[in-house]
Amino acid sequence: MNAPLPAPLNDTVAHVTRRITERSAPLRKTYLDTMQAQERSHSTQRAGMGCANMAHTTAALPAADKLVIHAERAPHVGIISAYNDMLSAHQPYEPYPELLRRHARTLGATAQMAGGVPAMCDGITQGAAGMELSLFSRDVIAMATAVGLSHQVFDAALLLGVCDKIVPGLFMGAAQFGHLPAVFVPAGPMASGLSNDAKAQVRQQYAQGLVGREALLQSEAAAYHAPGTCTFYGTANSNQMLMEIMGLHLPGASFVNPGTPLREALTRAALERALAHTGKTGQPRVRLADIASEKTLVNGIVGLLATGGSTNHTLHLVAMARSAGIVIDWDDFAELSAVIPLLARVYPNGKADVNHFHAAGGMGFLIRELLSAGLLHGDVHTVMDQGLAAYTQEPWLDNGVLAWRDAPATSGDSTVLRPVGEPFSADGGLRLLQGNLGRSVVKVSAVAPEHRVVRAPAVVVHDQQELLALFNAGQLEKDFVAVVRYQGPRANGMPELHKLTPPLAVLQDKGYKVALVTDGRMSGASGKVPAAIHISPEALADGPIARVQNGDMVVLDCERGVLALEVDAATLAARPLTHPDLDANAHGTGRELFGLFRRHAGAAESGASPLL
Repeated sequence: MNAPLPAPLNDTVAHVTRRITERSAPLRKTYLDTMQAQERSHSTQRAGMGCANMAHTTAALPAADKLVIHAERAPHVGIISAYNDMLSAHQPYEPYPELLRRHARTLGATAQMAGGVPAMCDGITQGAAGMELSLFSRDVIAMATAVGLSHQVFDAALLLGVCDKIVPGLFMGAAQFGHLPAVFVPAGPMASGLSNDAKAQVRQQYAQGLVGREALLQSEAAAYHAPGTCTFYGTANSNQMLMEIMGLHLPGASFVNPGTPLREALTRAALERALAHTGKTGQPRVRLADIASEKTLVNGIVGLLATGGSTNHTLHLVAMARSAGIVIDWDDFAELSAVIPLLARVYPNGKADVNHFHAAGGMGFLIRELLSAGLLHGDVHTVMDQGLAAYTQEPWLDNGVLAWRDAPATSGDSTVLRPVGEPFSADGGLRLLQGNLGRSVVKVSAVAPEHRVVRAPAVVVHDQQELLALFNAGQLEKDFVAVVRYQGPRANGMPELHKLTPPLAVLQDKGYKVALVTDGRMSGASGKVPAAIHISPEALADGPIARVQNGDMVVLDCERGVLALEVDAATLAARPLTHPDLDANAHGTGRELFGLFRRHAGAAESGASPLL
């Protein structure tokens, strides 16, 4: 392996890492002490279990597996899977447990399905009531992961998940068992179908009434057409990038298509790495708690910025970090964004999809470029044994045997992936906005420079359907800032507001100055319209956004980092604060069960979790 030439760590990366480490010190110490106590209590996991407990553990297993587990000498791996065939990204996981069990036996070890976790599809629930369960499903997944691992019979964990809330939830749950080694196992993206750009054009045409539902459905089905992850660079594929750059995937594993020999070889190899780190095979023990460090979280933020990844991770990475005793905030994202160059353009930040990104050089090329510029911590624990340098390679099959080779020296397509010396932009495109409306984030990688500053009157609504109705009635043919409030975690679970993207894009294309301001989410598919999202504090927490009135002048300035209401403080404070009736958000589609989550949800900047 030709490792990147050593480079001094960038001053800003070093500074932010020190600040996070100092800020996190008390919480991190408590976390590590807890993990150490769990490791002492359960160092051999099954040792000391009562005979009845052990019998229950192995009752359904083949006789040979029972003998191996009862002997307590070989590692036993727990599998947590988010399989269902509602999600194209998770459908390939169906045969994984049997594949992993068979491979474990060939290695003298055992593996067992520890539990399944729910996995909902935001693409199905967009604009519907079910979307109000989406963000909190992350925390349900975290709890379900903990339930699966709570049997305390495993020496390592394999975590099978891909999509939006699933990977963060798996991480948060597994972090509570950070005394165990853990490897995340991806399933890969579907093959490329109709281009994302063509799909977006049909969506805009449908919003204008230029094409009908049949044309829209035909377009969508041509884009989402096979098993595997959706190919645009939203939260699901941002998850895969994160797990790789944080050293929790095998190198190059993120974007290998399902159903291929290389994909199967990587799945078997993931089990081998989990077994290697148990300390029972003669190799050093490496725990999840060792990998999930302050440096690793900074690497994750850097990767997100360098690729123009999902804004959902300004929530998820914060919650993931806190689950491992690490405190990060939006100042960290913004400060790093100022020095991290944008090296990838994948839809919605470009025309390519993740298959094109992977073919152009993918994660190996990206990580090597960032390491060579001193923008990543190379001295971190990973599921490999060579630090992050191992991730400058890509997997291939050498006469049917899995091997790694150096990633391409040059990008295969400079419209998709570029070296540090020739970035698409000098910064990561994620900005912190703040002012008398609170704090929020905006992703500008896909926003043209001429659209990054908007000063216009507010159009205030409490639901995205209200804004769509105004659009359909022709009442939005003007400059305006859409203020869509009571969309935060406490109000209704913080749904994504993707239904607003096509109409706002249509209005922008007509020459109007438009922007979105919301305490809700827009996620990784945020596009060319500037959107100040995740406003904290949210409206239901008496945030200033609750006092905005129709016609108030709003300034959204992505260049100066300003989000302001041109109303003096005394006038704003004197306005009566009466929250709308949100009772409808609490009924139907299972929302009754999530009242406790809504009441106890944290602020967006602290991860919006009711658990942490």
